[in-house]
Amino acid sequence: MAKKKKTEDKVVPLEQVLWDCRVALRGVGSTEKNRDAVISLVFLKFASDKFEKRHEELKAKYADVPEKIWDKPSFYNEVNVFYLEEKDRWNYITKNSSKTDIAVTIDNAMKNIMDKNTALKGALPNGLFVTLGGDASNLKNLIDNIDKIDSKRFGEEDLIGRVYEYFLRAYAASGNKDDGEFYTPSTVVKLIAELIEPYSGTVYDPCCGSGGMFVQSLKFVDKHKGDRKNVSIVGQESAPETWRLCKLNLAARGIGFDLGKVAASTFTNDQHKAKKVDFIMANPPFNLKKWRKEDELTDDHRFKGYGGVMPPVSNANYAWIEHMLSKLDVNHGIAGFLLANGALNAGDDEGIIRKHILEKDRVEAIIVLPREMFYTTDISVTLWILNMNKGARTFNGRQLRDRRGEVLFMDLRTWNDQISTFTADKNKKKKSVIFTDEQISKVKEVLTAWQGKDRTKYRDVPEFCHSVNIQEIREKNYSLAPSKYITFIDHDMAINYSEEMKRIQSEMTNILSREKESQAMLENAFRGIGYEIG
Repeated sequence: MAKKKKTEDKVVPLEQVLWDCRVALRGVGSTEKNRDAVISLVFLKFASDKFEKRHEELKAKYADVPEKIWDKPSFYNEVNVFYLEEKDRWNYITKNSSKTDIAVTIDNAMKNIMDKNTALKGALPNGLFVTLGGDASNLKNLIDNIDKIDSKRFGEEDLIGRVYEYFLRAYAASGNKDDGEFYTPSTVVKLIAELIEPYSGTVYDPCCGSGGMFVQSLKFVDKHKGDRKNVSIVGQESAPETWRLCKLNLAARGIGFDLGKVAASTFTNDQHKAKKVDFIMANPPFNLKKWRKEDELTDDHRFKGYGGVMPPVSNANYAWIEHMLSKLDVNHGIAGFLLANGALNAGDDEGIIRKHILEKDRVEAIIVLPREMFYTTDISVTLWILNMNKGARTFNGRQLRDRRGEVLFMDLRTWNDQISTFTADKNKKKKSVIFTDEQISKVKEVLTAWQGKDRTKYRDVPEFCHSVNIQEIREKNYSLAPSKYITFIDHDMAINYSEEMKRIQSEMTNILSREKESQAMLENAFRGIGYEIG
């Protein structure tokens, strides 16, 4: 009996296809080169898909026009579609994937795409594929697997988002501490977006990594039926490779952005000096050292007005805070960002800066997160919410009360029962704590109730949340550690010591009785063979 012929239509999970893409280059190049190769080809695939769709729309619309109007770049750019010449399109790449010079073909395509689309200048790798290593078969295998990723096959509304999320997560999980800096867990980013509510205006990230904060802010707008056109994206990133990843991540989703002309340090080469923004979402590198030279930036306006001291060269935590405060619109700017817990109690010059930030009434909420939420560190970190206007006002349709002189503290360290397991590499799995949608909603409800005009809707909850006034913070030497303010229950107080002692004494009596019986049996056994004990 003839065997049934296997078809290529066999259902394969998307995760398996994405895994196969990574496997195609295993052992070929470095992690960084392989990451860039996979993600840039994925971008080319999706850019081509969007181009082809627009191409067909234009051909149908202008079928009776003698001039081939569908070949004009402007008709693509006006709807956030990149114009691709024939040799730069995915179909051309796949048709030539078996040729020995396919690496040259891909590198040429990357260069041409950047030349034709100014928004992508510097975003795609330059000459990567000819120096990748391996041979043509590795690239063909990779191309064949990427070719399987399309909406017709998987039918997902945000397929490009899911694919990019997978690869960014995968390479962060399989890399080292530095590799993980460009990836912030999506549930943490979602929490920040829900709390600061970036419905409209400018969203800024001074250390934007791969762009996760920007993507999540727009997902927030979509979720709440807002208009993406009302949100503009501004950011900066110092690592060239990560800066390129961010541009690709945003471009592939059709998101407009301004990430500066080059990858550069926000501190020493601020590319948005005159910019004031409505929202900031950020995850700065924790405890960054040598962010400036000893005598550098001492006259910079960003670091003025907070006690006359500079953030130490050995730790940039408060430099990030002061920089972000300098960018926020003075009337309504709001920031949500992560910092290592050490910033809550840091002393010396950092303590002086923190005192002045609090006295200027910029801190809205401090929320400690669980440990092990990040692939590259197991430390617990803190989410800071800063607000330039804590007075009574209307915000996104809600009436807010006057919260001046108050700070909300929350402690989520016990929310560590939801675990996500991710296969970072062969025989290597990464586990991390994640937030559920219900947990994010709970935090949102608490903050909203605390901010609301009807103060009775909020209440302090032991071991979870507590509202504190500035006088109490002064008495605690301006510490922002939630453990100094949130009430903790002494669970030992619930023990009935009298009954507990009776139980323990009864158990000890039983144990001693059993020991005596065992000793007697042992003595009898020895006597039976002629030995005396004692």
